[in-house]
Amino acid sequence: MTTQEAGRQAEAQAENYLQQRGFSTVNRNYAWKTGEIDLIMEKGDLLVFVEVRLRRNSEYGSGADSVTLPKQSKIINTAKRYLQTTGHQWESYRFDVVSIGKQIDWIPGAFTLD
Repeated sequence: MTTQEAGRQAEAQAENYLQQRGFSTVNRNYAWKTGEIDLIMEKGDLLVFVEVRLRRNSEYGSGADSVTLPKQSKIINTAKRYLQTTGHQWESYRFDVVSIGKQIDWIPGAFTLD
């Protein structure tokens, strides 16, 4: 299995995990020149931008640990573009990280615009 295939499989696993918790998929792999957002999910008036990280070896930290400030900035800028170009309006939004290793670690509100 290639790294890209493993990544897509991890994204599907994260999507299923969140759907089981009442979220609906709005978009997958939304890309713009500033970056890509793995999953965009919603639940009621909440829109969630989800970064999925796959970690086969936890010796170097969790997948969430690899979402650096520059990566967060790319996700935030891409999310801003998404919000500007969609006609949908949500009351609130947040940035989550789903880290997949031996288990699924979901971190709601993993980072913010601040």
